[in-house]
Amino acid sequence: MSKQPKLMNLSRMRDIFEPHLSEIREHVYFSNELGIIHGNTRVFQLVMRQEPPFAIDDYRLGVVIKGNARINFNLVEKQISAGTLVFAGPGTIITPISVSDDLEIRGTALFSQFQMPFTAAQMPMAFNGQVRDFQIHGTKDDIDITLNIIETLWGVVHQQDYNRQTVSSLVAALMYHYDGLYRKQTDLIENSHSREQTIFDRFIYLVNQYAAQEHQISFYASKMCLTERYLGTIIRQTSGVTAKEWIDRALILRIKVELRHTDKTIAQISDEMHFPNPSFFCKYFKRLTSMTPAEFKKS
Repeated sequence: MSKQPKLMNLSRMRDIFEPHLSEIREHVYFSNELGIIHGNTRVFQLVMRQEPPFAIDDYRLGVVIKGNARINFNLVEKQISAGTLVFAGPGTIITPISVSDDLEIRGTALFSQFQMPFTAAQMPMAFNGQVRDFQIHGTKDDIDITLNIIETLWGVVHQQDYNRQTVSSLVAALMYHYDGLYRKQTDLIENSHSREQTIFDRFIYLVNQYAAQEHQISFYASKMCLTERYLGTIIRQTSGVTAKEWIDRALILRIKVELRHTDKTIAQISDEMHFPNPSFFCKYFKRLTSMTPAEFKKS
């Protein structure tokens, strides 16, 4: 049975790092709005001890300095290594599969209280909610620019009574930089992907966005202007997993997060997840996890 995702928010990260501040003080920064990881393999090792999967409710932008890892982001396994720029946004569920001992990452977390440097209408495309995560293997110039911005941000927040507008401008620069690289990668993928892979990627994007409300393949086929049979065939041939199983995986993960991290009743979650009634909801959850929602919540 899959483990429940643990919410890796500001409060939880402080709980993890505070007992080890003497070892990592020079490599982490936290305020109520912003967190910065400034290298050091020890930092990631402390997080990994918490036993994934992890759920996040904020924005994380990082770059891998050295080492490598295989990580499942929102149902899809990805390989990251030195030179990879990584973004994970609200709602992302992360499951590290294998991580090298020398994995070192620099990056920033924009917590829920951070005032974004953009209005909702101005938010760069990569961060407007269309995608929950992406990974980009950058050039040397891409990495150097990223590290220069993070290094400057690190220096500013360590000044006494630092200028908040400067921090906001640096975060904006970092987000624009990632957005530009994301747009470039998206254009390359669209030009090089087979039709089948493009259909699969679009399907996974829609599942991550709508699985909590839409449980049937017919909805996704309609969204993609395809027949159910054709979509199901493409997904199974491309991934080795049926379209229905992808939908179920995403839905179960969302349900587990609600059961674990909210005070909602089973009836409320059943209603919000668009099940016909709590009894059907409980039977569905038990069939896929071997536990009832109540048993899972107590565990």
